[in-house]
Amino acid sequence: MALPTLPAPTGPHPVGTTSVHLEDASRPDPWVADAPTRELMISLWYPAAGSAGPRARYLTRTEAAAVLAGGHVAVAPDVLSAVRTHAVPDAPLAPGLRELPLVVLSPGFTRPRATLTSLGEDLASHGYVAVAIDHTYETAATVFPDGRVAAFALGRGVARTPEFWRKVRTGRARDASFVLDRLLGGDPPWAGAAALAPDRIGMAGHSAGGAATLAAMLADERIRAGGNVDGSTDALIPDAGLDRPFLFLGRDGQYAPGDGPAADTWARDWPLLTGWKRWLVVAGAKHPSFTDLGLLADQLGLPLGAETSGLRTMAITRTYLRAFFDQHLRGVRRTPFDRLVGDHPEVRSVGNPRRTIT
Repeated sequence: MALPTLPAPTGPHPVGTTSVHLEDASRPDPWVADAPTRELMISLWYPAAGSAGPRARYLTRTEAAAVLAGGHVAVAPDVLSAVRTHAVPDAPLAPGLRELPLVVLSPGFTRPRATLTSLGEDLASHGYVAVAIDHTYETAATVFPDGRVAAFALGRGVARTPEFWRKVRTGRARDASFVLDRLLGGDPPWAGAAALAPDRIGMAGHSAGGAATLAAMLADERIRAGGNVDGSTDALIPDAGLDRPFLFLGRDGQYAPGDGPAADTWARDWPLLTGWKRWLVVAGAKHPSFTDLGLLADQLGLPLGAETSGLRTMAITRTYLRAFFDQHLRGVRRTPFDRLVGDHPEVRSVGNPRRTIT
């Protein structure tokens, strides 16, 4: 079997990547009682000085085995861990860059940060810095630099109540704010942090990570624009509304108005989004299609039942998220939102983008 590969980034910059271990000593871990601090692993992707060198590893074998466990699929962990990426590990940041926009990425529940690599690499190739967070103990497995493994801790015996999901989303918001504190603070854990623009910060996430983006924006005004990719939400937005730009991007048949409970959560939030907003749905997609898992499943012969290929849905996801952040973090006005049908017939806009609260 040929090793699966991620799609090449579409921008002009070579891409570098690095992983960083962070520890928040101000709070205990929310999930494991005997963990006195909150430890996180993050991955950064950024425009690099050059493309020479080996490519970054996708997952450790331990992480790959945890992702595959219980999935009843005939894929060896070594195959998943060896997925071909496009970023050079620990490459120097491209010289002369300043005021780089930063986008925080939050993965789906149980999913490692690596499943957003295609998004992170593409944003970096267009001059962004993207940082993806492993939300420890919510992820299949997180491997720390000293070899410790934090396994998924929220399985059997943990009830999936509304209160549980709210704790997931608000906890992830705290993780995101802590990551911003460290990257923008006086002693950042990454040498390229001085090139970041503190007033050009966005966030996007898939599934629980998308719902957490709303929670993070409500808790942290540094996040200027947010995107929710295929994630149902809690009733978190106050009656006064959220006036920063927001993008909904999800499956048609699941997140179009009238599709059911998941779509109802977006319909509830829609009138409370009082700034720039769009609600887009993609025909033929499945839940994993918006992440690396959709396109990797296609390559590994594990079809998800999606009518639109994982590669095509990833191209759409990259295009619309980047256009959204170009518009709201960089002030670019020519975006694909004005030519949906011509370029992306799978995508349609629903809802009225006019402000509904003054």
